[in-house]
Amino acid sequence: MSTTEASSTEATEADAPTVHILWINAGLSCDGDSVALTAATQPSIEEIALGALPGLPKIAVHWPLIDFDNGPVGGNNDFIEWFFKAERGELDPFVLVVEGSIPNEKIKPEGYWCGFGNNPETGQPMTTSEWLDRLAPKALVVLAVGTCATYGGIHAMAGNPTGAMGVRDYLGWNFTTPAGIPIVNVPGCPVHPDNLSETILYLLYQATGAAPMIPLDDAGRPTWLFGQTVHEGCDRGGYYEQGQFATEYGSPKCLVKLGCWGPVVKCNVPKRGWINGVGGCPNVGGICIGCTMPGFPDKFMPFMDAPPGSRISGAASGMYGGIIRRLRGITERKLDKEPSWRKNGRELTTGFTKSW
Repeated sequence: MSTTEASSTEATEADAPTVHILWINAGLSCDGDSVALTAATQPSIEEIALGALPGLPKIAVHWPLIDFDNGPVGGNNDFIEWFFKAERGELDPFVLVVEGSIPNEKIKPEGYWCGFGNNPETGQPMTTSEWLDRLAPKALVVLAVGTCATYGGIHAMAGNPTGAMGVRDYLGWNFTTPAGIPIVNVPGCPVHPDNLSETILYLLYQATGAAPMIPLDDAGRPTWLFGQTVHEGCDRGGYYEQGQFATEYGSPKCLVKLGCWGPVVKCNVPKRGWINGVGGCPNVGGICIGCTMPGFPDKFMPFMDAPPGSRISGAASGMYGGIIRRLRGITERKLDKEPSWRKNGRELTTGFTKSW
């Protein structure tokens, strides 16, 4: 590369805008999704934050878990000021990440359910929903992480007093950012570390024009991550096919009769593992309770009871599987022996015919 070309490249990189990631973890939540992301390896959050992967734009992460700016409002390292800068249009482009469900602040006469910093004009807490109202229409992407932020989760159960909901429920399911990008949902309770880091990576590449529009299903989930069921990637799937079901925890067989919803839940955890390909609910003996689904948890309770339809499908699988196991047993016994010509003796019995 010539000196002129190198100088041109450096100038282009210097002129490239910094993509800011603004993370609000002030919804109704346990911060489990933030904690989960620290375990990501494909890619890791460090690789994203440091721009260590080829083609990534310059990135500035404003995440309460790792940000160096943690000072008070008006101080030299005022963390919340970054969010006001985004509202004023001083951070463009930025990705808005929301963790936790959004309570309905309109249903109570006073107080607030949850907030994120203070409004400098009033000195009162700024509610999470107000931040969404201010920032979502200006964001490049709105990313809802974890089941609480995506669909409401535990806090949105029937009978809850907050009227909690997911980000798409609050902003509207037809909401798109000025860039034309729908709200992206990455559910999980907590979210799978690599599912989240991979989605962030995709969106950053999309921001540079290096990736097409992110493909989402009807529930706003990335299709390549949530296009198959737990059952399709489960190590125990073969037992279901053969009609072999666990009757107690600790068994290696299919868990559907212990309450596993894997055959209908869209999730890649058993196939991907939890960290570095290791772990995942059914892989370590736990049932799937449907935490990546919009109807969680109400439609999947009571947990640990056999799902509706499992008795019928289990009975059918048991009859079919019983026949299959017998047939496979016959074949297995034949294949588990060496061919008869492999023996010591004075005659060649392999069927070889000498040609010379």
